[in-house]
Amino acid sequence: MNNSSAFSPDTLTPLRKTTQYLMPPKLADFNDGEFYNIYPVTKLAAGKIFNGYASLAQWIISQKTVVIEGYAGVLWDLVKDALQAEIESAELKVNFIESANYLKTSAEIEELVQSFLGTSTSVWGTKCTLELKDLYNMDRLTAQQPDHKYDINIIIGTGATLANWNAPIIYIDVPKNEIQFRMRAGAVTNLGSNKLQEPAQMYKRMYFVDWVLCSTLKKNILNQISIIADGQWGTDINWMFKNDFIDGLNKISRSVIRVRPWFEPGAWGGQWIKERIPGLNKDAVNYAWSFELIVPENGLVFKSDDNLLEVSFDYLMFNNNQQVLGDHATTFGDEFPIRFDFLDTYDGGNLSIQCHPHLKYIQDNFGETITQDETYYILDCKPDAQVYLGFQESIEPVAFKEALVSSQQNNVALTITDYVQSHTAKKHDLFLIPNGTIHSAGANNLVLEISATPYIFTFKMYDWLRLDLDGNPRPINIDHAFNNLVFDRKGDKVQQELISKPAVIESGDNYQLIHLPTHAEHFYDVHRVDFDGTVSIENNNNCHVMMLVEGNKVLLETADGTQHVFAYAETFVVPAAAQNYTLTNLGNSKARVIKAFLKDL
Repeated sequence: MNNSSAFSPDTLTPLRKTTQYLMPPKLADFNDGEFYNIYPVTKLAAGKIFNGYASLAQWIISQKTVVIEGYAGVLWDLVKDALQAEIESAELKVNFIESANYLKTSAEIEELVQSFLGTSTSVWGTKCTLELKDLYNMDRLTAQQPDHKYDINIIIGTGATLANWNAPIIYIDVPKNEIQFRMRAGAVTNLGSNKLQEPAQMYKRMYFVDWVLCSTLKKNILNQISIIADGQWGTDINWMFKNDFIDGLNKISRSVIRVRPWFEPGAWGGQWIKERIPGLNKDAVNYAWSFELIVPENGLVFKSDDNLLEVSFDYLMFNNNQQVLGDHATTFGDEFPIRFDFLDTYDGGNLSIQCHPHLKYIQDNFGETITQDETYYILDCKPDAQVYLGFQESIEPVAFKEALVSSQQNNVALTITDYVQSHTAKKHDLFLIPNGTIHSAGANNLVLEISATPYIFTFKMYDWLRLDLDGNPRPINIDHAFNNLVFDRKGDKVQQELISKPAVIESGDNYQLIHLPTHAEHFYDVHRVDFDGTVSIENNNNCHVMMLVEGNKVLLETADGTQHVFAYAETFVVPAAAQNYTLTNLGNSKARVIKAFLKDL
């Protein structure tokens, strides 16, 4: 398993720009829990997932008329060409109608979406309030109907369901990370756009417009879909019937959920992830992030026989948010509210000095519903590791802003500790970062970031005068930051309010339940369970997000009899509907498991 190239062939190299391997469409079983698994799966019964365009074409032939809908970023030309070859090899005539031909002009679409994108120099836009149909000439699209001179009729492409055919729907999903890799390679662009832009601009448009529109449509048609397909391989495809897919969602919504993580290099990235997580490409310069559980961009992987099929996490929330969130489903709806991710600065650099927006600010300016309240849990660190958090008692906002602006304009280094406190980091410390708090993770940390789900709203004030991995300056957002900074989080108040004080709240012969209190502004709380044997836990109709933060491996068993072994540093979710579960330490030393959960309503 350490030789990742042996099971992760990259067959789309010209169509994706990344050092990350493409997930294989097939993967044999191996021993879960022996090491961190970059391809975690939920196993289904045999014969539930099918491989290849040949099998999908045979099903289409049996139906005669179908709709093929899918997410922005699908390589539609490859899908069409593969299906056409299979259908014509059966000596049948096929009529393809491409929904992209009925989009409004690129200029018209740019004008429609511009108000959601801010200025060209802005990192952020605001969530789009249009519908996907607003991008199409609907009269022309709905006029396209099956032509019965052909044996097979297919309307294909993002927005195909808007034509309202009375026909089975195939939905092709594609992981968010693969969409980004395709954008960077110039293989895909934004919906209705006739030009490639810088990847950061395309990502902004995807995040605030394309993904919003496509996800809303996906939710609206979920009950009408017949087949779910995974389009991340381009020239290959895996697919399953929707009823079996829903059974899979129902299964994990009452037992355990683990998403597929993905990994990204960055300007400050370190070497901990690269050295300790098997299966990753060691040629990457570093890994700054692991998207452990940032569900707007993570997928769920199902497995039947050796076939893998990945879908976006939002399907689970559309279909099972009540089972996942329990008492909190009314508050959060389809939005999973907690994220886990790694920030790796081990033998790397400092993160930027930064803060995050207040709730009203993120709602008014960016269209989000919750804000980016964070914590830093120190999973590992070197003796010299620091966390920058809170202001010095002597902080003077006007002088600080002048120093930041001068540094940016004149490319002059700051002694940042003249303004911001630096704290020694130790394993298992928890630093509290409610919105508006100035902070940064210093070098030589492996930070488990336990946070509210929003993840791109970082207002950088000082970035150590460095460039990104492409040699370009990283955006600095001093004005946004000063609209949100809380300057009374300074002096002794930082130690009192922003560094968690662990307390044992329950103990037994072989375990301790430790509370790591979060800030009053955090809507989630954190416990750690330290144990030797087996512990039983009631979730009280609350979702638990968990990770083994010390030890080798643990066995999770939920009330429905589901068992799963998790290795060190793997994130897993026990949904509210699981009711209760046990954890058994399978290692040769004490196990420590972090548990994040939503506070009482």
